[in-house]
Amino acid sequence: MRAVVVRTVGGPEALELSDVPVPVPRSGQVRVRVEAAAVNPVDLATRSGALIEAGLMEPREVIGIGWDVAGRIDEVGPGVTEFAAGDPVIGIQDRLDVSLGTYAEYVVLDVGAVASAPEGLSPVEAATLPLNALTAQQSLDLLEPEAGSTLLVTGAAGAVGGYAVELAARRGTAVVGVAAEKDEPFVRKAGARWFVSRSADLARSVRELVPGGVDAALDAAVLGLPALGAVRNFGAFVSVIGGAAPVPLRGVRVHEQWVAGDAAALGRLSSLAATGRLTTRVADTLPLEEAARAHRLLAEGGVRGRLVLVP
Repeated sequence: MRAVVVRTVGGPEALELSDVPVPVPRSGQVRVRVEAAAVNPVDLATRSGALIEAGLMEPREVIGIGWDVAGRIDEVGPGVTEFAAGDPVIGIQDRLDVSLGTYAEYVVLDVGAVASAPEGLSPVEAATLPLNALTAQQSLDLLEPEAGSTLLVTGAAGAVGGYAVELAARRGTAVVGVAAEKDEPFVRKAGARWFVSRSADLARSVRELVPGGVDAALDAAVLGLPALGAVRNFGAFVSVIGGAAPVPLRGVRVHEQWVAGDAAALGRLSSLAATGRLTTRVADTLPLEEAARAHRLLAEGGVRGRLVLVP
């Protein structure tokens, strides 16, 4: 089968479309015939070697690329009863110690990282959900925002931030969304009560809207201290990138979010997307052989939604 791998870390040219053996599911695993795979910033960090430099991944002869997938069950491993061949699913490859990611024609995943695909959505749309929606949901779980509380979401027009705004607003949380001025209509439609331009003095602008500061912040744009400055004393803060969290000043509880596959949570998110209560966004679709071009486009910035590769 065809799969995109990295043998020597580097720029987009390091992505190789290779013929590799079809993976075999083991106990507790399923094989998915890939119909769509989203491209995420973590893929660029994997390809470039940044994750190796950060000590998050050991060097290997072959490195798989890709976390998000939508497709159909092709084969189930021993002991798997949740799915059968032909079932449409979404899933996440959250392990950094494997040699095959979702940029492939087939991928093997632990059954605990797979859920039924959202009905009514195409595989391309569905592939934009797992990594980013789970990151948003698990970040909110750490913050535990209650109805009536206030939450700052930076990068509110991005993939993680957009989902976070929608999920928090559904809880009755009053959201301050931070994004580029051109993205204000989207951020407000997603459910933000207030909007702050990313070019503004963040802490001052937020505190003018919410005297004393917000109860919590979900820092999807990884702004660090400026976002922390908008949080009240003894509030809560989550950074969505490990190792990027600021010092916990003023008694603020600071967390780093490390996303994990969670079939139950992913199933709930899939249901929300199927009923229109969670908005998937596709920037563009490209064939698998244009993975390098997709990485270049994402690196250039300004992409709204996710680029999606189709085998």
